[in-house]
Amino acid sequence: MDLDTLYKESDIISLHCPLTKENENMINKQSIGKMKQGVMLINTSRGRLINTTELISELEKGKISGLGLDVYEEEENFFLNDMSNSYIRDENLSVLLSMPNVVITSHQAFFTKEALNKIASDTFENIKEFFETGKCKNEVTK
Repeated sequence: MDLDTLYKESDIISLHCPLTKENENMINKQSIGKMKQGVMLINTSRGRLINTTELISELEKGKISGLGLDVYEEEENFFLNDMSNSYIRDENLSVLLSMPNVVITSHQAFFTKEALNKIASDTFENIKEFFETGKCKNEVTK
């Protein structure tokens, strides 16, 4: 189905896609406006798929009834860092953390035995392939 139909008909929308130039901020005021009243939104993909400022506005209006985030638009400054001796200096993240209908798991959705085994296995295979061939099929380039 096309994206507009998905927005219009879904009770729960869960994002599972890479971040590209084409889909950055795909969840914004316009796309949320196409969604059902009371839709639930979950993002375990990439934080910049969502325009957080516009999302908060729609959460406050009640358009979105529940939000689950494992990723956040500006997460590199906060997620996976020890923040116990400081305070969050990000207004949007502070607002989201204060909302009773928002759950933020800070990049922990991957944290399963199966996922960790796969990460370790793939890493060793990548190292082996690189030393045997000088190349790696999973090479990341800029």
